[in-house]
Amino acid sequence: MKICITSKSNEPDSDIEPRFGRAPYFIIADTENGKLEAIENPAAGATGGAGIQAAQEVAKMQADVLITGNVGPNAYEVLSTAGIEVVTTSGVSVKEGIEQYNKGTLEKVSGPTARAHAGMGRGQGRGGRK
Repeated sequence: MKICITSKSNEPDSDIEPRFGRAPYFIIADTENGKLEAIENPAAGATGGAGIQAAQEVAKMQADVLITGNVGPNAYEVLSTAGIEVVTTSGVSVKEGIEQYNKGTLEKVSGPTARAHAGMGRGQGRGGRK
């Protein structure tokens, strides 16, 4: 089984990135051979549609499970259609997230956990307009 975990860096000791589409890295854990592989998320810097693009990448990786903090409606639709189980957790490292999943303590989500465009990091509305 392949488990994809959103990560803040390319190290398994890194914290899980809560924003699926904007996660800098995906860590792929192969439960059959115990291998971990870090893959840069090509959608992290997208100007729009990052969740959909990231979900398509995860599907291309043939992941069976996604562990992340939150996933929006468009990304969830792509993941669900691809048959990828989505589970959420927060405040733990990638390694701890894998351990939680293997112990059965993470719950599968049945829909999006964030609203559309939630990970865009909008500013405070204090632009230079006068």
